[in-house]
Amino acid sequence: MNIKTNILYLTYDGLTDPLGQSQILPYLEGLSKEGYSFTIISFEKKKAFRQRRALIEDIVKRNNIEWHPLPYHKFPPVLSTLYDIFRLYKKSTALHRQKTFIIVHCRSYITSLIGLRMLKKYKIRFIFDMRGFWADERVDGGLWNLKNPVYRIIYNFFKRAEQQFLNEADHIVALTQNARNEIISWGILTPVSVIPCCVDLSLFNPDRISEEQKVKLRNALGISEKQIVLLYLGSLGTWYMVNEMLSFFSILKEREPDAKFLILSPDTWDFQKQPFSKDIILKQAERKDVPAYISLAYASVFFIKPAFSKKASSATKMAELMAMHIPVITNTGWGDAEHIINEANAGVLVYSLDMKNYQKAVDSLISGPRQSYADAFVIKEQFSLTKGVELYKALYQDVTD
Repeated sequence: MNIKTNILYLTYDGLTDPLGQSQILPYLEGLSKEGYSFTIISFEKKKAFRQRRALIEDIVKRNNIEWHPLPYHKFPPVLSTLYDIFRLYKKSTALHRQKTFIIVHCRSYITSLIGLRMLKKYKIRFIFDMRGFWADERVDGGLWNLKNPVYRIIYNFFKRAEQQFLNEADHIVALTQNARNEIISWGILTPVSVIPCCVDLSLFNPDRISEEQKVKLRNALGISEKQIVLLYLGSLGTWYMVNEMLSFFSILKEREPDAKFLILSPDTWDFQKQPFSKDIILKQAERKDVPAYISLAYASVFFIKPAFSKKASSATKMAELMAMHIPVITNTGWGDAEHIINEANAGVLVYSLDMKNYQKAVDSLISGPRQSYADAFVIKEQFSLTKGVELYKALYQDVTD
């Protein structure tokens, strides 16, 4: 493969965001070592960019990746996004005139508007890395109210664009087999690869966390060695059902009165009115420190709002928790969760979000044998970063042959 296979990678997520550090950069680092030459345009939020700019600049420099960060705009709604799309197009075309890209790899829908335009104008191979059914996610998550005529116009625009992306892309990337089956049922003939959210097994490795580290971290958090720790990892709200997870914790507390709920999240949330607020610990952590926090957990819970759009979702946290051998408690009705939990023996499924089923899950978790959760072979073969890089490499080879 020629070292000068230039790829333009477009993402509306920032590399300085947690997602950028876990689900964008690690793949591109691995692919750069395979000889691919990346130029990234991303949109960075002010606070995260200020905090982590030097870190990301060091990573891209070490991997010979060219990075063009643009400031992300949120206000005013709609107009700010249109402005960002305009700047992305101008930057992309200017860079293409300099470097002559072979592939434009677009993460999600907004950047794919540019990818489709470049495909038509310059005949560049276009990869639609769709991540999920984005327009439907906005509606299902309550972010776009279709009773509002503006949002209804935007939704219809992106649903039409979605059909163009699916039909005209050289290759589609979906996160779940469930999503792939849905796309194929629509009569789409474009090749679809399933590449779930993968995990860096060198970082999320329980053997790298010493007992001394655990003791030190427990002491800092005010958790004794005998206390059971229920963990939640990641963003709060929209899709992640905080009230339902708190209800689950209340059932766990009936069984284990000294249990603590450790919530590791970049978001803020007011838990003061909760009955067990004194037992809820809300913390933020840099990516490099997350495995140590995970290692304190007896189990981890996350409930995702079941909706049509979520059949395309793959939770980064699931792979990370599985790699750390922490049992996962989650609900059915999203992504490939049911298949993964059953195949990998990765935890406990909740089939209905109610107290009766929470009780069943707690009983299964506490009363059942404390087995070694998450089959190591399944993690390595399906969710390792190495496997993800292999799948993207095969995809790139396919579109350039």
